[in-house]
Amino acid sequence: MPKEKRITLAWTGASGAPYGLRLLECLLAADYHVYLLISSAARVVLATEHNLKLPAGPDAAKDALVARLGCEAEKLEVCGKEDWFSPVASGSAAPRQMVVCPCSAGTLAAVAHGMSDNLIERAADVVLKERGQLLMVVRETPFSTLHLENMLKLSQMGVTIMPAAPGFYHQPQTIEDLVDFMVARVLDHLGVKQGLVPRWGYDQRS
Repeated sequence: MPKEKRITLAWTGASGAPYGLRLLECLLAADYHVYLLISSAARVVLATEHNLKLPAGPDAAKDALVARLGCEAEKLEVCGKEDWFSPVASGSAAPRQMVVCPCSAGTLAAVAHGMSDNLIERAADVVLKERGQLLMVVRETPFSTLHLENMLKLSQMGVTIMPAAPGFYHQPQTIEDLVDFMVARVLDHLGVKQGLVPRWGYDQRS
């Protein structure tokens, strides 16, 4: 499998589960093999914001997502939070790209300080040490000084910090339009072709 078609996606306990689910759908549609990491808190948020109650086991969670999204099962791998034998846990096997979406302030802090206490933190640490591409879609407001310091620290390491702050110039009509705005920006930074949102300056010049 070509490395450029492999990616790690992590869902953490911040509000913004629709962003993560939509991003997963788009990555699978773009023919990526996705290693999906889901924190315990993310499961709670999914159930609260999306009425999606995933089973506890990785295999059962994968089956539920495949059924919901209608994707090819072989494109998705759900990893347990302590699956240290997963490819994402090793620099010799991990994808070069990773997105944490949504990203909680706790995960932000843990990655900034190299904690690696669970697979999400370890996977992010691997991408950092291997000089890969790490995007963190932070969902918190307001930001404390600690949050800002952690974002600055990670930005100085090459991490792309993308607060979940959708724009309105495309005149969104639905919540799904706002979700697509952020997902489109993430896909742009990953180099994944997308047509979710009109690009600034193009439709305005008709």
